[in-house]
Amino acid sequence: MHDDEKTTPTPLLGLSTEELRALVQEEGETAYRGGQLARWLYQHGVRTFEEMSNLPEAFRVRLQDKYRVGRGHVVVCQRSKDGTVKLLLQMADGARVETVGLPYPDRISCCVSTQVGCPIGCAFCATGSSGYTRNLTAGEIVDQVLSVQQSMQGAPAQSGSGPYRVDHVVFMGMGEPLLNYDATVKAIQLLNVEFGIAMRQLTVSTVGFVPGIRRLAQEKPQFTLAVSLHAPTDDLRRRLIPEMTRWGVADIIEACREYVRQTGRRVTFEYCLLENVNDAPAEAGELSRVLHGLNCHVNLIACNPVPGLGFRAPSRERVRAFREVLEDAGIPVTQRLERGSDIDAACGQLRRRATGAGASDSLS
Repeated sequence: MHDDEKTTPTPLLGLSTEELRALVQEEGETAYRGGQLARWLYQHGVRTFEEMSNLPEAFRVRLQDKYRVGRGHVVVCQRSKDGTVKLLLQMADGARVETVGLPYPDRISCCVSTQVGCPIGCAFCATGSSGYTRNLTAGEIVDQVLSVQQSMQGAPAQSGSGPYRVDHVVFMGMGEPLLNYDATVKAIQLLNVEFGIAMRQLTVSTVGFVPGIRRLAQEKPQFTLAVSLHAPTDDLRRRLIPEMTRWGVADIIEACREYVRQTGRRVTFEYCLLENVNDAPAEAGELSRVLHGLNCHVNLIACNPVPGLGFRAPSRERVRAFREVLEDAGIPVTQRLERGSDIDAACGQLRRRATGAGASDSLS
């Protein structure tokens, strides 16, 4: 085989225990070895075959000749004074993605990316301004959770006893998860079965990709669906999300109503408040009308400004006034706390800043 015909070794991260059992049996080993491999990959988060100390050395050598573990390289690690950690990970092909770890008194939440860049191009998002490269694999998505967990080793323990572990994951980083549907669902299954995160502690956020929402409705998942609406009218959504105009607000809401009917689960609507753009009481009133009678709640997010994009966060008074309109209409509202304000907290900022910088702050 010529050098230019060689292929990149197959990554094992992203395979389930059953798939790993089948793989090791093809290599002449017992299925039991597949379970050992899965534990090293998902419970211990190893980066090399040498670390798999209970596997025979000859078997490890054979694995290394044909496969790779599949972990990315931590290029940059930013740590906020509030405990938030933001990582820039580099994949085997050089592609870079962001992931964030958010510590709370009772949990660690991890925000993962599903694509390298994003094809949607939301006007207020740093990721959208950097374009789209490709989908991530399920293994590359799970790798982000493992990397966040390892970056937080030694952090104060959560309430109660036991190790400090990521136990909530939101698919809300770079990319549109429902445009990478199969890998997103596979990653969710791996995080649930192999990593041990409960389904109801997993959240998938979509900007309103209606075919994906309807597919989820038919498959009846137990994770949480969040829809990034950001505007109650089609005209305003077209300004803010110009690449997702095939389906209007009414189409998105009807798909969500179908999702609620099929699954019995409440839908979360994410609403990024932009000063003097979508944060007036009039928009709040229209949003209340659009959501009337739907089993949902609204998560208000004050804009995290990105230099050069021209958007700002509204004042606390404007946020409170917007929230009160929704609450007066009987719609449950939460308000996301600002985290990581002293680092590149907004999605896509760190990747954009580090592109071509060659920074290296590896955690591996």
